[in-house]
Amino acid sequence: MFTHTTINAYQARQSPIHQLDARVKILGTVGIILSNVLLPDGAWWAFLLTYVGLLLVVRLSNFKIGFVLKRSLLALPFVLVAVSILFTLPGNALFSFRLFSWNLTITDSGLLRFTSIMIRAWLSVQAAILLTSTTRFPDITHGLRHLHIPLVLIAILSFMYRYLFVLNEEAVRLLQGRAARSASLPDSPKPPIGWQAKNAGNMVGQLFLRSYERSDRVYNAMVARGFQGQFLTLNPHVMHSIDWYALAIILLVLSLIQVIGHIF
Repeated sequence: MFTHTTINAYQARQSPIHQLDARVKILGTVGIILSNVLLPDGAWWAFLLTYVGLLLVVRLSNFKIGFVLKRSLLALPFVLVAVSILFTLPGNALFSFRLFSWNLTITDSGLLRFTSIMIRAWLSVQAAILLTSTTRFPDITHGLRHLHIPLVLIAILSFMYRYLFVLNEEAVRLLQGRAARSASLPDSPKPPIGWQAKNAGNMVGQLFLRSYERSDRVYNAMVARGFQGQFLTLNPHVMHSIDWYALAIILLVLSLIQVIGHIF
């Protein structure tokens, strides 16, 4: 199961990026994602400039390049959903092959679109990873609140994040209980696949029922302790001169990326 370190992606460091206001990092992340979406297919120089900028942020955050690269691989299975574009977008045929009863042809425009989608998703995920790795979750929620995001959405996001830990803790308890009740000899045969599938299905059902009941108790306990719909933080959330300078640099770089992407 996931550990608390896996769920809580924040990495404590002493760096200029960590010290920036959460609003600057949120706007920068959203700006990078929008910039990737607005770039035309095949804007390789603009994609490269975006990646260089992300590498610079990684360096300023005192992270290793491999730290972000490994986590960004999470996006690959979701990007593969767009693989049908290779065959459905009209264009000049590059090569064809037969898969079962289908004759599939990869076109140049399909390959261009698919490659651009992969790069966009990969860069956007890296930006999101940098946001969550350099900003504590309560600071992110407060930054969203200062940016006038609807309070209902912020509350939903906050409880979803909190209940991930509840779900993980209940899953760990279920697995420990099953292991304690399923002692067997080292050379004993494994249970049939059907029995394992049935047992796993029962565990999933119990997991969500127990998590739901516990989440209700957690919410009531939070309300009893004065919870008013937002997490508290010691961060004063005041925009300093360095934050405004950083925001201006981000906007300037993103504008330059758009110019390069639409010219070259």
